[in-house]
Amino acid sequence: MNKKSRRNFIKKSSAIGAGFFIVPRNVLGGVGYTPPSDQLNLAAIGAGGKGSSDILNSSVNGRERIGALCDVDFSGSAKGTVKKFPKAKLYSDFREMLDKEKDLDAVTISTPDHVHGCAAVYAMERNKHVYVQKPITHNIKEARLLTTLARKQKVVTQMGNQGGSNPLLGMVQNWIDSGKVGKISEVKVWTNRPVWPQGIEMMKPDPSNKPDSLNWDLWLGPASDKPYTPNLHPFNWRGWWEYGTGALGDVGCHLIDIPFRTLGLKYPKDAECSVGSVYTKMWNADYFPEGCPPSSLITLNFGSTEKNDTPMQLTWTDGGIRPPHPEIIPANDDIGGPGSFNGVLMIGEKGIISTNINDSSALTPKLYLYNGETEFGPETEKMSEPEYGHQRRWVDACKAGFNSKEHLDLTSSFDYAGPMTETVLMGNLAIRSYMLRKENAKGKLDFFARKKLLWDGENMKITNLEEANQFVTRKYRAGWEI
Repeated sequence: MNKKSRRNFIKKSSAIGAGFFIVPRNVLGGVGYTPPSDQLNLAAIGAGGKGSSDILNSSVNGRERIGALCDVDFSGSAKGTVKKFPKAKLYSDFREMLDKEKDLDAVTISTPDHVHGCAAVYAMERNKHVYVQKPITHNIKEARLLTTLARKQKVVTQMGNQGGSNPLLGMVQNWIDSGKVGKISEVKVWTNRPVWPQGIEMMKPDPSNKPDSLNWDLWLGPASDKPYTPNLHPFNWRGWWEYGTGALGDVGCHLIDIPFRTLGLKYPKDAECSVGSVYTKMWNADYFPEGCPPSSLITLNFGSTEKNDTPMQLTWTDGGIRPPHPEIIPANDDIGGPGSFNGVLMIGEKGIISTNINDSSALTPKLYLYNGETEFGPETEKMSEPEYGHQRRWVDACKAGFNSKEHLDLTSSFDYAGPMTETVLMGNLAIRSYMLRKENAKGKLDFFARKKLLWDGENMKITNLEEANQFVTRKYRAGWEI
C-alpha cells in the first residue's frame, strides 16, 4: 500500500468508525504525535560531522522517521548519530542502501565534496528527495546536471547553506530593493579560511595506518584509486582538488550567497585570479598543483540584473587577506563579522552594506550611508529552531510535493543553488588554470594560462583558453561515472 493510499485508508477508516468510538490522535500518541503514515522515511549519506546535525534537524525532533544511516566509518562522530537513531539500518555503501531500502522518501548527503554529485544523482534517479551539503557538487558540470535532473525527476531539493533561510537577509534585501544604497558596482568578499593544511605537498600513502573501521575504497568514491593516505579523512580532504573545493567550497556558498541572492546575479562573464606562493627554496616557488593554494584573489565580473541595473565586480580573497577598511566605516568598527575575519562589503552609490558570513553565525547586517545615516541589525540572533529551520523547511516541502508552495518557498533549491554553486566553483576553475604550465621552446616551464578567462555560462565553456575547460568536470574512477 503506497503512502497516499495508506493516508486515505486511515481517513476512511476513521469516518466508518465514527459512529462507534473516536480516540483522538493526541490521546493515542501524545501531543504533537505524527502517525507513521504521515512521516517521511529519511536516510543519511554521511552520518558524522555535519551529517550528524543535518539528519538530526531533518528528523524534526522525532517527527519524521530515520530509516537508515550510511557512513564509511561508524567509529568516529557517526557513533553519536547511531545512538540517536538506534532503529536505523546501517550501511557503508549508499548505492546498496538506496537499492535495498526502496521505501525511503528522502536523503541527506553530507559526505566530502567529491561524493556529493555521485550520491545525489544515484538518489534522484531513484526518485528520492535530496538535501545536499554545500557546495552541492565538486565541479561545474555536476552542478548543472543536478539542477536539470531535479526538475526532470520532480524531486524536492535543498543545498545545505543554512544561512539562506536567515530572516535577517530580508533586511539586506530591503536596503537594496528600496534603493537606499543606490546601484552597487563593487562587492568584496573575504574569509580567514583555510583553517586546515593547504598549500603543501600531499601526504604519502601509508596503508599500514588505515583504521580497520574505515572503508577506504568507498571513501575514495569517484576519485582515483590510491592506497590509504593519512590525514585526509575525516576533515583535511578540503585542501586537495581530488576531494575538496578549498576555501571557496567551504564558505563561498555562505558568503557569496549574500550578493548572489540579494542582487539577483546570474553567471559571471569572466574570471581571473592570483594566488599566494610559498618559497622553501630561493627563487623557486613551491609547486603543488594537486592542492589548493595557501591564499587566493578571485575577480568575477557580472552584468546588470533586474535588482541591480549596473555591471558589478566581485572580488574574493581567502587565507586571511581582507579588503581595506572603507573610509565611511569608523576605524574601530569591524568590517564583516567579529574581528573582521569573514565578511561581505556591498559598495553602492549612496553607501555600503556590511555583513558577516551567513552560516549559523550572526549575520550582523550594517548599513552606512554617505549622508551620515546608519542602520544596524542585531549583534546576536536567537534562532527559534536549529539553523533557521533550513532542513525542516525542506522536509515540509518534501511532504507537500514538487512545485508546491512549500517547495517554491525554499531558499536553496537546486534551481537557485545550482547556478550559485557554479559561480562559486568558477573561482576554483580560475585557480587551477592559473597553475597550468608547459614546456616552451627553450625547455623551460611556462605558466601559460595566467590571463582573464572569458566564460560562456549557458554553455559551461571558457572561450579563450581551451585547456581551462578540463576543470569544468573531472575524471571519474571506473564504476563511479555520472
